[in-house]
Amino acid sequence: MREENKNEFNLIVSDILSNSKFLELKSDLHHGISRYEHSLRVAKMTYYISKYLKLDYERVTRAALLHDFYTDNDTMLYSKEKTLKVHPSIARENALKYFSIDAMQENIIETHMFPVTLKLPKYKESYLVSGVDKLVALKEMSCYKTVRQFGVFVIFIFNMLAIHLNG
Repeated sequence: MREENKNEFNLIVSDILSNSKFLELKSDLHHGISRYEHSLRVAKMTYYISKYLKLDYERVTRAALLHDFYTDNDTMLYSKEKTLKVHPSIARENALKYFSIDAMQENIIETHMFPVTLKLPKYKESYLVSGVDKLVALKEMSCYKTVRQFGVFVIFIFNMLAIHLNG
């Protein structure tokens, strides 16, 4: 990130990045990395694309950073499948509780899982964050989850060989 863009990005999101509830996302795994890091990646990519497209890049960047603003504790009562569908509403509620967000930002957060969730995006910015989130998640899952799954497979094979050779 160029220095001027980095400074501008940091000014836009500094209050979010210093919020104690948001910092809890650093300890929650998401796509093989922390939910904090994932959210930051989505926000940075959204910042660049929205600025290039001459959208309201400040508002959409903030909403992008808040799109997964929930902790594992917030969803502990739900299955993984249910969490997939309810976490946008939880993230929106957390964003409303800790920050001042407008209707567009609420829609961006709540519809970022479209079409998994059936709530329809109302704004170009909502579609942008939904798309960027999926691109970032795809990259993260291919880089981290596949490697982790392969590692588990290798350990399994090693254990089976060890059992066979020692048995």
